[in-house]
Amino acid sequence: MLRNPLAPFDIRLRAFFVPTVLCVLAACTAPEPGAEFNDPFEEQNRAVHAENVSLDRTLFGGGKPDKKRLLPQPVAEGLGNVADNLSMPGAVVNSVLQGRPAPALRNTFRFAINSTIGIAGIFDPATAMGIDAEDTDFGETLHVWGAPEGAFLVLPVAGPTTERDLAGKVVDVFLDPVGAVVGEPETYYIAAAKLGGKIADRQRFSDTVDSILYESADSYAQMRLLYLQNRDFELGIEADVFDPFEDPYGQ
Repeated sequence: MLRNPLAPFDIRLRAFFVPTVLCVLAACTAPEPGAEFNDPFEEQNRAVHAENVSLDRTLFGGGKPDKKRLLPQPVAEGLGNVADNLSMPGAVVNSVLQGRPAPALRNTFRFAINSTIGIAGIFDPATAMGIDAEDTDFGETLHVWGAPEGAFLVLPVAGPTTERDLAGKVVDVFLDPVGAVVGEPETYYIAAAKLGGKIADRQRFSDTVDSILYESADSYAQMRLLYLQNRDFELGIEADVFDPFEDPYGQ
């Protein structure tokens, strides 16, 4: 059932969007002078990381030769496509907020094609037509607006992020146009599809994730380095070294 998208969007905007942005702009943790990484919560982060690795080993058999596959490969690919497609409307909104109309238009066409010809995003004909995704999020929007990155964080289950990107994730939930125009039970189906997409990403990038989590002398330091370098690469920040891998927890 469709409902008026404007009323809930207005409420969500006032209740979450403005306070979160103000919080990020004013309260991100500044790096210590001379520190290689802005990681003042390293002790807590390492503890959460250890729990995440333990969970990964239990669910996916990470680090073992007989790794588990929770989803058959065709199902994983389909769910990954659906999750990617569902992220496009949010990317359109963020591209507009960043003052980038070209990616917004491209992602709009991509979403329309994959949602129709691609059968709700299960298939990806847009890529075959040369319409590649230009993904973005509100964390990048905050970066464009000049918000500082803040401290490095590791979240339970969700994995590595920063203070700025954590605020961006919260805002993205309430800026999602798809969530604003569909009601129950469709919202539950969408949430399930996105969760399935995360599982699919873990399977798709299994070798890379295992090399970081189980083959490194210090998996926390390796994860932090690769995550921050990859995020700088996504944001177009010049760095001496970068590694454009997917982040180890599928952000």
